[in-house]
Amino acid sequence: MVARQTATTAAATQARVEQAPVKAAPVEQASVEQAPVEQASVEQASVEQAPVEQAPVKAASVRKVSAAKAPAAAPKPRRLARAANPLVPKRRDPDTDALPPLPRIPADMRLGTHVSSQGGSFAAPPRAIEIGATALQLFTKTPNQWKEREIGADEAVQFRAALRAAGLPVTVSHDSYLINLASPDDAMRTRSIESFATELRRCHALGIDYLVSHPGNYMDDRDAGIARNAAAIAQALQQEQGPTILCLETTAGTGTALGRTFEELAAIIDAVPPALRRRVGVCVDTCHVYSAGYDLVSDFDGVIDAFDRILGLERLRMWHLNDSKTPFGSHRDRHELIAEGSLGEQPFRRIMTDPRFARTVRILETPKLDDATRTDRVMLNRLLGYVGIA
Repeated sequence: MVARQTATTAAATQARVEQAPVKAAPVEQASVEQAPVEQASVEQASVEQAPVEQAPVKAASVRKVSAAKAPAAAPKPRRLARAANPLVPKRRDPDTDALPPLPRIPADMRLGTHVSSQGGSFAAPPRAIEIGATALQLFTKTPNQWKEREIGADEAVQFRAALRAAGLPVTVSHDSYLINLASPDDAMRTRSIESFATELRRCHALGIDYLVSHPGNYMDDRDAGIARNAAAIAQALQQEQGPTILCLETTAGTGTALGRTFEELAAIIDAVPPALRRRVGVCVDTCHVYSAGYDLVSDFDGVIDAFDRILGLERLRMWHLNDSKTPFGSHRDRHELIAEGSLGEQPFRRIMTDPRFARTVRILETPKLDDATRTDRVMLNRLLGYVGIA
């Protein structure tokens, strides 16, 4: 359904720039969730379209164009209707408003979306059932607030029971948008490390498989920021021992955000002590890397070869699947529905069919529009269509 600033207000703004989010962001415990950055209502306001001046066309000249001479248009996915307010829950009439077919995702394919955890973490797996997902991503707390929470024994039991009922999908958490482990400000960095370590602790309590985290904003000096980021990761991993794998996410490269290049991610990981390095992988966000300058459209194999050469494909644990509202190299994080943005269909077809990615986790963070269940089913079925599963 997925960059940080040093000040709380700036970080909250950046939250929408680098995230995941797609999603109606979950809320800690049972409170009402707050909208994540990828929400359609936010994204639409930010879409920049150059006005197009059209020349007047005479009706007669139109009639002279022969249908046989008109170029054949390539088939395009049906555009989903946009919602005025995606926070308004959809009230579905089962007799007149049937859902799209439930996606038939093979059990060995780790595919899903970011789902809401409104009502508690244990409310997320049932939502994964509604869309047929074999993987899910959630927030374990409100992502744009510093307030932390612990996972009690009862919640952990309920979450694991809900996972069993959902067929034990692969689980992913996304950490807070406010965290900046690369900050040169001592107070901000200390607070970020505490929040990051607490997120790891929640993941271990719930048995979450992966934790996605954006590298921080260096603010002053790039190399110093990389060193601070790596040291903070090492401190938190050492403090919170457990099976959860940390996945550093590629970023669009806005401002001083780290993670815009594979070399920056490699430098952070290489600076983590070897004993802890095995617990660190990478999440490639398709929108982010395309916006950062990696051309998945025209040079898909070249991008993957560069990743393998610099980081090693064994580090690629996860994909965030998002099309982009902005053009190649824009350095902007604006998620779009699959095959309806500047990336188009082809990169996603490659990711779904390349055997090298068969065991990677693939999570959609596309906009939810006015109905999360409906939109997620359409997106998942679209991806399955690329591998011949209708």
